[in-house]
Amino acid sequence: MTKVLVENIAYSKEGRDILKNLYATFPSGGVTSILGPTGCGKTTLLRLIAGLEVPHSGQILIDGKLVTQSNKILIPPNKRNLGFVFQDLALWPHFTVYKNIAFGLEERKDKMTRDKVMQMLEEFGITDQAKKFPHELSGGQKQLVAIARSLILNPSILILDEPVSNLDTQLEIKIIEHLKKIQAEKKFTMLWVMHNHKLAIDHCDFVMVINNGKVEEQGTKENVLKTNNQFINQFIHY
Repeated sequence: MTKVLVENIAYSKEGRDILKNLYATFPSGGVTSILGPTGCGKTTLLRLIAGLEVPHSGQILIDGKLVTQSNKILIPPNKRNLGFVFQDLALWPHFTVYKNIAFGLEERKDKMTRDKVMQMLEEFGITDQAKKFPHELSGGQKQLVAIARSLILNPSILILDEPVSNLDTQLEIKIIEHLKKIQAEKKFTMLWVMHNHKLAIDHCDFVMVINNGKVEEQGTKENVLKTNNQFINQFIHY
């Protein structure tokens, strides 16, 4: 089953065409790595799926439901049951770690907020950081808080825009492997943009390669790696 379907999406900004009648599919319960050069439209695609941007034409469906259509947001971001981990993490600086993670549940007036937050803190090994503020955390700890904040709402889709790109490789691998373990257990659909092609391909089920606002190739990682597409072969194996 297709979790996310993007059909003929076009998006421009300041006179520049960023996405050009792009078509993409993201299978349910799978992990899709989105690769491509800087400025090719990867982040824009993620923001469109999340409902944070509006396309000039085309449509987006999630679970078969039309959520976005040509200049219209039909279902707002907070109703799409997805989590988004931004590249800059977007942690609230005036909130403690506990408060950052609890925020979404508190907005929902969830009676189990404390239990769920404590469980998430333990899951990510940051229980001892609960009372600290973001500026008191290491880079790796900030990444974990941002991911935990997104996962605590139990999304059916998790979107990650290079959330571990500023970490050293060893810590990057550790966080990715932990996240992949959680995904395998909970079976949510994961879309991520990563700068490290090898790590992205090693830990995904599907690969999508975007170039100049269009999809060059998409499918299982085995099929994409076997492609004769010259751009992909040069880009992935540079």
